Amino acid sequence: MDKSWMEFSRVSDAYRRGVENFLNFAFANASQENMILCPCKRCVNSNFDAREVVEEHLIVFGFVRGYKKWTFHGETPGRSACRSNPTYPQNFHHRSVREDDMEGMLRDAFNMHTQHEYSREDNRDFGVNDSAQFGQSGYGEEPNEEASKFYKLLNEMNEQLYEGSKHSKLSFCVRLFHLKCMGGWTRNSFTQLLEFLREMFPFAKIPQSGADMKKMIKDLGLGYEKIHSCPNDCMLYWGDRTNQESCHVCGQSRWTNRDVENVNADEVETRSRLKPVKVLRYFPLIPRLQRLFMSSKTAESMRWHHDGRTDDGLLRHPADCLAWKSFDQKYPSFAGDP
Repeated sequence: MDKSWMEFSRVSDAYRRGVENFLNFAFANASQENMILCPCKRCVNSNFDAREVVEEHLIVFGFVRGYKKWTFHGETPGRSACRSNPTYPQNFHHRSVREDDMEGMLRDAFNMHTQHEYSREDNRDFGVNDSAQFGQSGYGEEPNEEASKFYKLLNEMNEQLYEGSKHSKLSFCVRLFHLKCMGGWTRNSFTQLLEFLREMFPFAKIPQSGADMKKMIKDLGLGYEKIHSCPNDCMLYWGDRTNQESCHVCGQSRWTNRDVENVNADEVETRSRLKPVKVLRYFPLIPRLQRLFMSSKTAESMRWHHDGRTDDGLLRHPADCLAWKSFDQKYPSFAGDP
């Protein structure tokens, strides 16, 4: 089926006819309770919506970038989207499982696209002892810390969740942890869920607890920094105030389980056992911007203001505004690199 209409203007008749054809196909093959996953740029195949909602989203926001194979809507390698098949199995599992690119995600996270490229088929039995030969020097030396993290996660990626599973242990952990974060599950409830899953599926390699799962995926990066805070939000124990024991504004103690008078700032071990009254979790901006440029999925979008924007004098994008242009003029070397 010709899908070139997906590149047309969203206000064109050809695009609207294409959307109508897509909806006909999707609802004939992959609907659940008269709803389908919305493939717009905002929903990204994660929300089920009624036909009129999906149609509106596709006209307003457009399709998610690169969604040319309608895998979430009934199109399979053996069947083209040019015709519908009402006998398509109505199993939610077959419709909702994402075809993740876990190896691509790892290479993005560690900027390993141009180094040590090798096929996944050639490394199904990739082991920890084999990682040394892929050190950055390429001469059999031990890999550096970042490379070691990469190969450790690569091993987890190649380890099946259970025998015959098409999902890896790593992809299971990443997706389940994503659900935990999006759903606001508590640590205890998450651990109880893992215990239940291990009981129901003893053959699967499911982590013992949420803490174990976090240890596995923490090397993907983008963590956060913990900064102690005054319970009344007067100050942060940061910078030259890192070692203060109480707030210099309101006088409240930094700790919940010990009086400030009994705290010896030189006793590192004692301090490590103290529990702060309040903690700020700080997500540094620069590493996140770096990751957006490193990722093959988002780097193109991060450069769109320079490479794809229509610069015709009309205000279509923040790059068209006077403040952006003034900044570019003030810092030409920065502005010169999209």
